[in-house]
Amino acid sequence: MSPRLSPAVAAIQSPPIPEAQGWARAYAGAHGPLIDLSQAAPGGAPHPALLARLAEAAGSADAARYGPILGDDTLRGALAADVSRLYGGPVAADDVAITAGCNAAFVTTMLAIAAPGDAVLLPTPWYFNHEMTLAMLGIEARPLPCRAQDGFVPRPEDAEALVDARVRAIVLVTPNNPTGAIYPPDTIAAFADLARRRGLWLVVDETYRDFLPLGSGAPHGLFGDAGRRAGVVHLYSFSKSYAVPGHRLGALVAGPELVAAAGKILDNVQICPARAGQAAVAWAIEALRPWREEARATLEARADAFAAALAPLPGWEIASIGPYFAYVRHPWPGTPAAETAKRLAVERGVLMLPGSFFGPGQEDYLRVAFANVDAQRLAMVGERLGAG
Repeated sequence: MSPRLSPAVAAIQSPPIPEAQGWARAYAGAHGPLIDLSQAAPGGAPHPALLARLAEAAGSADAARYGPILGDDTLRGALAADVSRLYGGPVAADDVAITAGCNAAFVTTMLAIAAPGDAVLLPTPWYFNHEMTLAMLGIEARPLPCRAQDGFVPRPEDAEALVDARVRAIVLVTPNNPTGAIYPPDTIAAFADLARRRGLWLVVDETYRDFLPLGSGAPHGLFGDAGRRAGVVHLYSFSKSYAVPGHRLGALVAGPELVAAAGKILDNVQICPARAGQAAVAWAIEALRPWREEARATLEARADAFAAALAPLPGWEIASIGPYFAYVRHPWPGTPAAETAKRLAVERGVLMLPGSFFGPGQEDYLRVAFANVDAQRLAMVGERLGAG
């Protein structure tokens, strides 16, 4: 008799990005080089000074040793100060746990707050790794609908109608992956009030918060409100903001109970975060603030370039657009989204992800990740999508 895999793992989908990249390999080049709009990757290399510090730290004996389970004090303190500055509320280094990317922060949080058989409300369309994580853990991902007519911003009243004795948490993702939608501070506050009233955790994934439009102000006021903050978990990624996804650095910010639980989990998963990246990024948080602002402006220009490229195309509609992503309605209703995305990749050399990767009811949509494509090449997207 052959051994068996865990049924929970065997039942989930394979990672979607490699599947989509397989379609791209079938493109013969008829329209020029492939335009890859599939993965949320930074558009350029890290700042040269950051690269130098990464190299220096990687060559040090100290970076080769074990570090603290929750991350080095320098990075925890630097992120705490950055969060305090942006959100206008006091955050201490002890409130921070550093993880191997934001996905690890999400897994850690879910292990800490929910058990097999529990349920978590997840905005739909959802980030596929969130849903896959919950499935592996035996936790129900209960869809929280986000509608195109609402700009894909969820409604607190819809969430409250879904809450029962099995629900342990509400997840928000803002700016959103896949839609790009930015949730207003008042909406986030209303969800915090709901979570507090019903005894739930509120997990806010803010991976892309450093790319909010210039002049946006604080994404929300939860860190400045002790009553609302008690059950809030903030998730963050250094990957996009500092163009270092290969160094796998993320974080969660929460109260002492959850941070202590995270320490138990992380001791068994990663022992400590990779140390060379921590040392370099701790310096970069303050030193590279102007560079981050330039990156934000560049990304806004790319969003504008993509919107301009799609505007004249009949049947194509940008349902939502924001930092890093656009969620686009394609002009072939009734055609499965995966078939549409595959044909566009193979026949026209434009690789996007089908809406079906992001949950049920998304067959009419494609997700576009435009951060790693310059404005000139984004202008070519319209030509290719309009060809035939």
